[in-house]
Amino acid sequence: MSSSYEQIAGLPLDVEGYSLEGLEHEFPAFTRYSTLIRLAGGGEEGVGEDVVYDGVDHMNLQAAGSDYPLAGSWTIDSFSRRLGELDLFPDPPVREVSRRYRRWAFESAALDLALRQAGTSLAERVGRPLRPLTYVVSMRLDGEPETSARLLRLRATYPGTRFKLDPTNTWREELIDELGGLGCVDSLDLKGQYKGTAVDLETDPELYARLCATFPEAWLEDPDLNDETRAVLEPHRERVTWDAPIHSVDDILALAWEPRMVNIKPSRFGSLRELFDAYDFCASRGIGAYGGGQTELSVGRDHIQYLAALFHPDTPNDVAPREFNYADVPPGLPESPLTLTPAATGFRLADS
Repeated sequence: MSSSYEQIAGLPLDVEGYSLEGLEHEFPAFTRYSTLIRLAGGGEEGVGEDVVYDGVDHMNLQAAGSDYPLAGSWTIDSFSRRLGELDLFPDPPVREVSRRYRRWAFESAALDLALRQAGTSLAERVGRPLRPLTYVVSMRLDGEPETSARLLRLRATYPGTRFKLDPTNTWREELIDELGGLGCVDSLDLKGQYKGTAVDLETDPELYARLCATFPEAWLEDPDLNDETRAVLEPHRERVTWDAPIHSVDDILALAWEPRMVNIKPSRFGSLRELFDAYDFCASRGIGAYGGGQTELSVGRDHIQYLAALFHPDTPNDVAPREFNYADVPPGLPESPLTLTPAATGFRLADS
């Protein structure tokens, strides 16, 4: 049986050129920038979204224009290898991982274009249906001190919503107990693998212990492993899952122990080969997977929903409709599980 990547690797791809479109959205805590990559060829267009976090990296790309030598006749695999040979940053990126994010934007656009040129969809090509997609809403609570108010407001409009929460060092025992009593938290992002970012946390073994006890069913994502926290987490190691360190199958193999679950964010993998190999590896080892978002502003969100619905629809996917990231979440959004309809052709949804 061919691998998942082999099912798409040979797709012919004709590229005549590409264009860029900058997007931005002001969130309460930060301004999110992204860039749409539009590959054109054969009367069709394929679109991907660059989710690099630093605005200067987007400005540099957009100022440079469409200068990369991408025109020509390719396959998905040869185009991917070509991207691997190029430096897609006119100036060095603020963060090295951004190279993977930008490559994903070009590769996802290429997959969309190749499928449209072939007159087929990704679901048809890999022989998988888009199944109803379970999602959770990811958030950091508001207030000083933090309260459950934001979560409760959202639950008042969407009562069945489940959550992935970012605990912080200022969570009080009363808040932890209140949240645990609600019974709606599927995962806790401990942010222990982030260093030098706005979301860094001070590693607190006592907080870990409290969270483990109060949320006995929740996944524990990205803890900071040291001598003290290992002792706390050892009885709960089956619930420990990983996000930030995971960019390839090798990264999964390099973990302190083989996990039961990992967060597979397509943009973290960069290339389609690395991503699809990870899907196959997890399936072969019985490792669960759930999708994760990068506060996408456009088609990038559709792409991660599409992939999650193909490969791991029943897990707590952090791929909720992008409006759930807004400060004021509008009514009328589709609730979990989310029914997606693929477009007749391409790597896109019917309403994209």
